[in-house]
Amino acid sequence: MERTLATALVYNAEEGAPRIIVSGRGREAERILELAREAGVAIVKDESLALLLEPVEPGAWVPEKCWEAVARVLAFVMKIEDGK
Repeated sequence: MERTLATALVYNAEEGAPRIIVSGRGREAERILELAREAGVAIVKDESLALLLEPVEPGAWVPEKCWEAVARVLAFVMKIEDGK
């Protein structure tokens, strides 16, 4: 059985780095995804990145080792949002 993993990020250019808002597995992850869909938030599937971000506490900055991968996700999301 596949266990769903979800991590929500927020990025404010003034802060310099993205933060983890919430992270969860299983039912909690499904709820995170459901809320994102309802709010119209872009969802990007990246299992490797999700696994790297899983141990990071909510409210904490994304670790520097993940910046490049997160930057790719944010660039993708911004491109999608520009097309709306």
